Amino acid sequence: MENHPIILAETERLILRRYKKEDIQDLFAYLSDKEVVKYEPYKPLTFDEAIENLKWRIGTAEMIAVELKSSHKMIGNVYMGKRDFEALEIGYVFHRNYWGHGYAAESCKALIQLAFSNGIHRIYAECDPNNQRSWKLLELLGFQREAHFRKNVYFWKDENEKAIWKDTFVYAKLNDNT
Repeated sequence: MENHPIILAETERLILRRYKKEDIQDLFAYLSDKEVVKYEPYKPLTFDEAIENLKWRIGTAEMIAVELKSSHKMIGNVYMGKRDFEALEIGYVFHRNYWGHGYAAESCKALIQLAFSNGIHRIYAECDPNNQRSWKLLELLGFQREAHFRKNVYFWKDENEKAIWKDTFVYAKLNDNT
């Protein structure tokens, strides 16, 4: 396992940190919600699946837990995956009770700043065009839509084993200093 600090960044209301074993209840609370994972490539998790998922999150530097400073409740996560050419892919999933409060924007803004200050050249995100909350957040963060891929991916098949194709928006933000 990589040696990495627990806390990566702090904002006015949030602590952005690595996952720990004690996060299991909070993680299960949002990853078991079908509305929360509606646009994700996985179904709502059972408690046992959440335990396995948490083990993976603890062992990776790409998943960042978002914790409220006020209550120390872990309310979601930001994904920052390393890609070729000094790029990162960003994604986020938050507990439904915390949607619409600016927590995703606050945490993403801090992590984007951190990544750019560490020399990352480009950060991009892919999202379902139907997930308006997600692409509106990306636009709020200064990302530009670069592509609309039509029926380029599927996560599920129907009862006849036929792929259920989906479109993808691709957004990106460039580091002005590279």
